[in-house]
Amino acid sequence: MKLFVASDIHGSLYYAKATVEAFYREKADKLLLLGDILYHGPRNDLPRDYAPKEVIALLSPLKDKILCVRGNCDTEVDQMVLPFPILADYCLLYIDGLSLFATHGHRYNKDALPPLAKGDVLLHGHTHIPACEETEALRYWNPGSVSIPKEGSPHSYMIIENGRPTWKTLSGEAYTI
Repeated sequence: MKLFVASDIHGSLYYAKATVEAFYREKADKLLLLGDILYHGPRNDLPRDYAPKEVIALLSPLKDKILCVRGNCDTEVDQMVLPFPILADYCLLYIDGLSLFATHGHRYNKDALPPLAKGDVLLHGHTHIPACEETEALRYWNPGSVSIPKEGSPHSYMIIENGRPTWKTLSGEAYTI
């Protein structure tokens, strides 16, 4: 299975379109959204082409391809307008020998670990900073943000295929963290 992982769209039509284009270009099986889909939040400036209603219209046809977890900016109102589930705090995925605990990152993160077994992957967004950290007890991966990257990181997503992560810019160029 080829899993496309993106986080923190924050209502940007421009970056939502770029994400969907990248998803199709990658020919991924599923699109995993790690939260903060429609609202920009009070701590962020408005992202480029902020247009939540248009983001809804763009993502809705992909409802059978999308897996999603709730971000700190996602609400029950957002669930009322999106045709795919968005309110779960986390999901567990078992893909290509990997056990992934996928969450947004505001509740479960490296400082507030969920129950994980040795070798499991904690996968979250929220920080807007790509990450790949491995210790004896934990693997932590973060795709960064498609719309509001921080600390000089690129607008990015992640591909997980054959048990391995690859970080890419929205134009599709792989890069090393």
